Amino acid sequence: MIKSYTRFFQILSLVLLITVAQQSDAQDSTMLLRLNDLIAQATSNNQNIRLAKMDEQIAASNYKQTQAIFLPQAGLSYSALTSNNPLNVFGFKLQQKSVSQQDFDPALLNNPSGKPDFITQLNVQQPILNMDMLYMRKSALKQTEVYQFKTQRTREQIIYQSQQAYLQLQFAYEAQQVLQEALETTKAIYKFTNDRYKQGLLQKSDLLNVEVQVKTIETNLADIKSNIRNTSDYINQLMNKPTGVVYSTETAISFNDRSVIDTFSTNRADFKAMETAIASYDLMIKSSKMSYLPKVNAFANYQLHDNAMLGFGSGAYLAGIQLSWDIFKGNATKTRIATQKLERNKMEEDLNKLKEESRVELNKTYRQYMDADFKIKQQQASIDYAKEAFRILQNRYLQGLVNTTDVLSAQTQLSQQKLAWSQAVFSKNISLAYYRFLTSGNK
Repeated sequence: MIKSYTRFFQILSLVLLITVAQQSDAQDSTMLLRLNDLIAQATSNNQNIRLAKMDEQIAASNYKQTQAIFLPQAGLSYSALTSNNPLNVFGFKLQQKSVSQQDFDPALLNNPSGKPDFITQLNVQQPILNMDMLYMRKSALKQTEVYQFKTQRTREQIIYQSQQAYLQLQFAYEAQQVLQEALETTKAIYKFTNDRYKQGLLQKSDLLNVEVQVKTIETNLADIKSNIRNTSDYINQLMNKPTGVVYSTETAISFNDRSVIDTFSTNRADFKAMETAIASYDLMIKSSKMSYLPKVNAFANYQLHDNAMLGFGSGAYLAGIQLSWDIFKGNATKTRIATQKLERNKMEEDLNKLKEESRVELNKTYRQYMDADFKIKQQQASIDYAKEAFRILQNRYLQGLVNTTDVLSAQTQLSQQKLAWSQAVFSKNISLAYYRFLTSGNK
């Protein structure tokens, strides 16, 4: 019986180990993601783009509100009044068209009893000419264009961020591959060193140096794996997807070098947004100036009066056109115009500052691209030299002609040159993507 239980627990332990291994493999599984798919999903689902489109819709809705300067306004009300005031009582009777001869009795006129009046009233107002509101409407239309440009620039920024994240993930996998190759090589050196140490041909310090190298590479590999997961989570955030999926990239991604021939353009969406906002300020200033002019509006009123609740007896109307002119408002309009001019000038300065900063950033990015392109060629030659140096030292180490430190240094140098080459390729592609982002107005 005891042997049976022992056998059962052995089988159970084996099943658990297999299950854990399968779960570990599932956690390490990756999904291939292409750059075009990432950009398509990010531009369709990213929350920043959705928020920008909502701002665009809000601006469009605000513009629709300005239709009130053309459309009539109507209001319906129902009131119930009662009074024993002589003037009010006589007025109620007039409006109800119920005045009789006896109502002119002085005693009744001076001391009337309470009189009710139930009023149904329809008010209509029709704007005719309000120049300040016309320019305010044009300013609101410009605001819709501002947010359209902002949405466009947000989309361009998400595309650049997607490219950047994808290149970071690609570089992480390349670094992982370099470190994995270095780990395998170092483990082979460790096996050889351990065999020679057991034979008494090498010292303990040589073996320990190789062990330190192995642990260092394993630690760096663990960091790289964490970076891959972090970058994958960021990519999921860009696509507005739940985190947890780890992505792999295409083996080689590079951008068209011809994009660096583009020059600085003022047609970029963020520039156009600020220019349109300045134009909107100009229209607001004109609107404030037009408030000095007279306003012309029509109005109409129709009333039904009755002495009984829910009664609709006598009716009468009143209609007319009103010309109003605000001659002086305590300098409020003048001060508002001065403030708007200052805000407009400040925005123009911000635009000039942004353009100048963009020119500097564009020149800096171009130089980074040229530096990275030069480094790629240099690092390729360095890799070839480091490979040959490592091969020579490794052969001499196997022959016992050099010490362990020399061969480990050569192996480390080779890994560093490979990583530096991958870093240069990454820098070049990032520079190209950023250059394209800075010159997006040329498209």
